[in-house]
Amino acid sequence: MAKNVLITGGTGFIGKYLTDVLIANGYTVSILSRSERKNTSKTFYYKWNVDLGYIEEEAILKADYIVHLAGEGIVEKRWSARRKKAILDSRVRPIELIASVLKKHNKPLDAFVSASAIGIYGAITNDTICNETSPAANDFLGHTCQEWEKAVDIISALGIRTAKIRTGIVLGRNEGFLEKIQPSFKLGLGSVLGTGKQYLPWIHIEDLCKIYLKTIQDQQTSGAYNAAVTDDTTNQSFSKTFARLLGYSIWLPKVPVFLLKIILGEMSLAILEGQRVSSEKIEKTGFQFEFTDLKTALSSCLS
Repeated sequence: MAKNVLITGGTGFIGKYLTDVLIANGYTVSILSRSERKNTSKTFYYKWNVDLGYIEEEAILKADYIVHLAGEGIVEKRWSARRKKAILDSRVRPIELIASVLKKHNKPLDAFVSASAIGIYGAITNDTICNETSPAANDFLGHTCQEWEKAVDIISALGIRTAKIRTGIVLGRNEGFLEKIQPSFKLGLGSVLGTGKQYLPWIHIEDLCKIYLKTIQDQQTSGAYNAAVTDDTTNQSFSKTFARLLGYSIWLPKVPVFLLKIILGEMSLAILEGQRVSSEKIEKTGFQFEFTDLKTALSSCLS
């Protein structure tokens, strides 16, 4: 029988792509959802409500693998104290709920793979290239990712192989990061944010899904992996490349730092700062990126 992968956040941008990749590679997929959805021959939906501590346990009992993608968007709303709590809880509490069911039934898994983020290295801009042994930052993004990954360690303590995918900006057609910036850029109104010197580690959605597939299939993979191309892309170089692909050169002035801080508050740090990361560890597993050139990656998202 085909192995089953249970996905949290399976109806989101990454989850939808990953579902197709898994099915194409012979897996069946189960997806946890807050609402009723219709099953297909290879995709099954189960209800859960983390706030109420409820989950259809059959989803866990049926799974051979679990992929945890659920989580509130980091830059969707200003970071009030309440919003920060929601961002953290939406990442940690689902893992705790899943762990409780695994413990209750002494349920084995072939692997538990969780999203994480390069935000663990903090909202900082410097020349350091961060790898998986680099220290976590003492800011909101760093703290959130640390707690997120600590929750994954609860699963690891059950004797289950775990992997943590520290993801950069994900590029995909009409979704994710590009969905947010495309409208203004297509109108010829693209601009550089702040100094433009902040690094912007990125990964194409196809490569990201292949990394998840790699960590599912390769029993030697465990621990944290950076999922972003190792290059020197900055906000400025990204913006200029994207504008050129759309047929123009950026003519608007840079959006001032002080203005972004007024509009976005503390959340502006997620936009105004950024470090480079190394992809050496995942590549040493034999993984090869298909998209390593920004222009080629962006073109594939526009064609």
